[in-house]
Amino acid sequence: MYFQIRGIVLWPRNKKFQPRKLRFELGKVNVISGASRTGKSAVIPIIDYCLGASTCSIPVNTIRKYCEWFGIVVATEQGDKLLARKEPGSQRSTNDMFLLEAENITKIPSRLSKNTNVIAVKRLLDDLANLSNLDFSGGEDVSGFDGRPAFRDLAAFTFQPQNVVANPDVLFFKTNTYEHREKLRKIFPYILGAVTSALMAKQFELNRARQLLRRKERELRDAQDVSARWLADLRSKYSEAQELGLIPKLEDEISRNQMIKHLDEIIARTDLTLAVSTLTISDALSELNDLESEERVVSRELTTLRHRLEEMNRMRTGVQQYQTALSVQRGRLQLSSWLVSHANDESDCPMCGSHNDSAKRKLRVLAHRLEEVELAAGADKDKEVPAAFDREFQRVTAEVDSVTERLRSVQIRKRALTSRSKEANDQQFSAKRTERFIGNIESSLDLHRKLGSDSELVEEVRMLKELVQTLEGELREQDIEARKHKALRIINTNAGKLLPYLDVENPHDPISLEVNDLTIKVLGAERDDYLSEIGSGSNWLSYHLAVLLSLHQFFLGQRSSPVPGFLVLDQPSQVYFPKPTVHQDIILDEEPKVRDEDVEAVRKAFEVMGNVVLQENGNLQLIVLDHASSVVWGEIAGVVGLPEWRDGTKLVPMEWFSEI
Repeated sequence: MYFQIRGIVLWPRNKKFQPRKLRFELGKVNVISGASRTGKSAVIPIIDYCLGASTCSIPVNTIRKYCEWFGIVVATEQGDKLLARKEPGSQRSTNDMFLLEAENITKIPSRLSKNTNVIAVKRLLDDLANLSNLDFSGGEDVSGFDGRPAFRDLAAFTFQPQNVVANPDVLFFKTNTYEHREKLRKIFPYILGAVTSALMAKQFELNRARQLLRRKERELRDAQDVSARWLADLRSKYSEAQELGLIPKLEDEISRNQMIKHLDEIIARTDLTLAVSTLTISDALSELNDLESEERVVSRELTTLRHRLEEMNRMRTGVQQYQTALSVQRGRLQLSSWLVSHANDESDCPMCGSHNDSAKRKLRVLAHRLEEVELAAGADKDKEVPAAFDREFQRVTAEVDSVTERLRSVQIRKRALTSRSKEANDQQFSAKRTERFIGNIESSLDLHRKLGSDSELVEEVRMLKELVQTLEGELREQDIEARKHKALRIINTNAGKLLPYLDVENPHDPISLEVNDLTIKVLGAERDDYLSEIGSGSNWLSYHLAVLLSLHQFFLGQRSSPVPGFLVLDQPSQVYFPKPTVHQDIILDEEPKVRDEDVEAVRKAFEVMGNVVLQENGNLQLIVLDHASSVVWGEIAGVVGLPEWRDGTKLVPMEWFSEI
């Protein structure tokens, strides 16, 4: 993504002063060199704050005291944009922002007033980065780690503040906090191009299909779970049709689908006649006898199961009561041990101190009883109800429910048959009853058809399963893990090419960027070591620099990477300087004798940065904030310097310190 910093602008609270402007060159290594406490370390927080940071980390006192607005001018493919944000005062941040867009911003307003807010600017930045609107869970508007990738997440690749640039434990900006670390892990495959917006859309479609499939399967399962009750109802209707003589009596048991088919034929017929006979009534009586016999068998089975369930409940309660009783006895006898501990040969009675053999004997008895109770409690401590008992209890409970449902099914059929027999006797199987039966069964059959294998719901489940399988196959073909590992191999290879030109102990050992751990692993001949296991600040700095630069090389090599093409590093030379004293600024002489190995190491780092920037042909910009003067990094191709901040020159002009 082409996105570089043209400049930083500070607006003073005192209206008589003009804004302070810092201008950077695009596609170069821009160095701000200066003494301590001149405001160098405020550059990263200012840029970050203007890019929508949730909190303002700009140092208080001097900078925030004398500045009213902070702004940056960025160069993008859509032209220049001035993003300014108001100093938050006593708040952690403010939503007040100012936005100016033009093909080329040549004039900076001397005074600002709010014309937009942070939310709108974040949305603008997301659009510039062409980030997907889908989240990583396959939905929309999800917050947290699974939320959609945002421009703010990309700050991990654009800032290396002073506490990170040579940190053995933290490689990326703000990943020392759990929230930012987990979000970066989540978006890394997307940043590497292993997961594209098209794949996220396909993943979204797959998750939607899976959710719909689960819902439809649950509906079908629920319908099938109650099929026993509906089957009993269906059988009663089929039996009633036989009783009315609408369906001939069959010797063999028929399936549910066959019953539905026969009942459908009744509805379709136009020449219905009553065929009530002694035979049909006898058939009904025979079926009633069979149902009563089945009801007795199921009732006996249910009684047995309920009795077993009651015994198991009683057993569980007895174990609990026994443990409680032991605890009560032990509590009551606990006093005896205290009394025995206070009795001695001179004064047997702990209350009055007199010699009394009877009291001594009784105390011994109580103490002996307490020991027995404690032994019993200890012996029974492990006599808890085993896990097998709970499993058996659950099995019996489930069986009770199943048998209860069977009994209810039999009773439904029995009631229907009894009612029909009485009604047939009262109305002598009138034609009106047949008409009512046909009207009732016509509506009932619709429900029974939905439970069939050829129903619309079953067809929906089948089609959704096919869709899920198709999408899963398409995603497997993309092989996201393989794409991610391929990208990491390119990054590791590029970093390995840079290491020999940096001050690192084993420059030819391969390295591996560990995405899950967000750190670097050095692959040695005998063992692999994480960055935190390797000593020396020069190693930490070199590995940080090599990996961050190789990441940007990879991003720029992609067709449309969302990562901005700039990187800001604060105090990369801190592992070498200041050298003479803690408070002395580094201003090196031009004599060759002062260019020791530390100076050479720092110069190597700047040479690597300059070479990488030049190789990217203006698409990558670096901003380096450092104590080291131009004597160290001067005359290096691709490296340019701003006027040094020394002798009163600072980020905030000295004249602003007057009374506001």
